[in-house]
Amino acid sequence: MPRTNPWKTLSTKEIYKNPWIRLREDQVITPAGRPGIYSVVEARPAIGIVPLTANLETYLVGQYRYPLSTYSWEIPEGGGLEGEDTLEGARRELKEETGLSANRWEFLGTLYTSNCFTNEVGYVYLAEELTEGLSRPDETEELQIRRLPFEQVWRMVMDQEIRDALAVISLTRVYFYLKQEGRISF
Repeated sequence: MPRTNPWKTLSTKEIYKNPWIRLREDQVITPAGRPGIYSVVEARPAIGIVPLTANLETYLVGQYRYPLSTYSWEIPEGGGLEGEDTLEGARRELKEETGLSANRWEFLGTLYTSNCFTNEVGYVYLAEELTEGLSRPDETEELQIRRLPFEQVWRMVMDQEIRDALAVISLTRVYFYLKQEGRISF
């Protein structure tokens, strides 16, 4: 059942902005009727791609993630550009990070990456009928690419070796998509 917004925004102030995010601070009246502050990180769309070969192998991207000081195995993913269609962003990110192009794309829905403090929406795509090419990662990315059977990658999700939220959700959606199509039995 739809609910009305119990928050009232009194004012908004930009605290910080760079090409990837904007931090704003809103003066609000809380659902309890008291004055408060709500900080919101505004972000470009997050786009996750699960590239899948004809023999059910997929590609993972490994990179060091500065905020958590840890190495992370993920799917090809990145941020959409201003005004860019999310499918075009998916094509761009897949090529940039892995060198792959795909002839068949399936949109598997949206998700909220962390809706308690950000308005970032994630978009999930399955990419098939792949062609290999040269990757061109951003200067901020030092990537390692692995091609693995999807079943092994699914075990990595279940064993919590893959922890990135967009990757976990995207791989889970692909898992159930492939199950529904009868393409996997594990």
